[in-house]
Amino acid sequence: MRMKARRKFLKQSIGLGAAGTAFLARPMTAIAHSRVLGANDRIRVGLIGCGGMGRTDLRDSLKVKGTECVALCDVDESQIAKTTRDVLEPASAAAPALKTSDFRRVLELTELDAVIVATPDHWHALPTVMACQAGKDVYVEKPLSVCIGEGRVMVDVARKHDRVVQMGTQQRSAVHYSDAVEYVKSGKLGRVRLVRAWAYLDWKGETPVMPDGPVPAGVDYDMWLGPARKRPFNPNRFHFTFRWYWDYSGGLMTDWGAHMIDIANWAMGIKAPESAVSIGGKFGYPNDAMETPDTQQVMWSFPGFSMIWEHALGVGRGPEAREHGVQFHGEQGVLVVDRHGWEVFPETDRIDKPGRVYKSAGVPRRPSSGDFHLLHVQNFFDCMRSRKRPNSDVEIGHNSMIACHLGNIAQRLGRQVKWDVDKERIVGDKDAQSHVMREYRAPWKLVS
Repeated sequence: MRMKARRKFLKQSIGLGAAGTAFLARPMTAIAHSRVLGANDRIRVGLIGCGGMGRTDLRDSLKVKGTECVALCDVDESQIAKTTRDVLEPASAAAPALKTSDFRRVLELTELDAVIVATPDHWHALPTVMACQAGKDVYVEKPLSVCIGEGRVMVDVARKHDRVVQMGTQQRSAVHYSDAVEYVKSGKLGRVRLVRAWAYLDWKGETPVMPDGPVPAGVDYDMWLGPARKRPFNPNRFHFTFRWYWDYSGGLMTDWGAHMIDIANWAMGIKAPESAVSIGGKFGYPNDAMETPDTQQVMWSFPGFSMIWEHALGVGRGPEAREHGVQFHGEQGVLVVDRHGWEVFPETDRIDKPGRVYKSAGVPRRPSSGDFHLLHVQNFFDCMRSRKRPNSDVEIGHNSMIACHLGNIAQRLGRQVKWDVDKERIVGDKDAQSHVMREYRAPWKLVS
């Protein structure tokens, strides 16, 4: 690309979508392309966000036959160096010519077919949308978005530009999760009246308060903030722990809810709840540096059943004595599934005064098998060639995030919020509706 065209692209690719308003339209035809991939063509990938999950995603991408890395992007130079050392060199992969802190330079590459977006959560929407507009397919880490409005734009742009967009909820590619979901759908549990999902993480304790300080060498901090509001640098609001701050994420509700609520949606065949209420707070670590709740419970209403979420940091014994999972409570039995396997406990019925009988035979524990993260990455690349929708298509990801975001809105406002599932709007509450889309810091825009 000539320098003049590059400057034009960089100028065009900054935009702002204000909360509650229509999104501005902006064509990207100057750089857009859609190479038809044959079975033997190499798929050229750029990694945007070289942290822990980005390295994992790239490592598995390079295990897929016919892929190569052509760009590394991160606002922290040390993360790029670590990716080169820990991922590319062990895989005997050549270091890409482009290493940059500006993801827009990655999207300029005409030889690029796809990007992995593994940035902090507040940076998921913009690179995904702009990659689709530039004719690239996208593997984007969970959670898909930091607000419902971002997710809707991501879906619409992916459809408009006919892009394959996979969210990194790898359970969708796990055989044992698929088997558990099929069991629920089979009707063998009887009518399901309650779904429960949870995450209890004993390894995450207190986040000590730390003062603001200088930006580390090699970090483009203004680019790290991006569309988020301007704040001084603080190590607690940076690598990994960014997820405990509202500007950048939604706490454990979105971090693990993206996984577990997705399984509930899948098995129950649902899109989103009709209402949400939430309680909780900083009960475990009331004086630490986190903004998001370390303890939270959410209740959602669906036609014919209710769903409960619960999470806690610093303790690991959740329902069924498991750190995470999903339960489906039916008339005949209760199915419990987590990343390690699934089983069905039979329900009981008191038909006689002396005792009870089992309503069903149940299902003994069926363990998981295989590397389902690798399978999920493989599915993405397979769909790039076939142009089919991937296992965790962007709209599936968007729908799974609606309940999570509604739970957080209810938590932050301290009241029930009602949701119009078809129109994707909060009903009768302007204040709550203002949380559906966030404001972007100038000069960034979310443009569809």
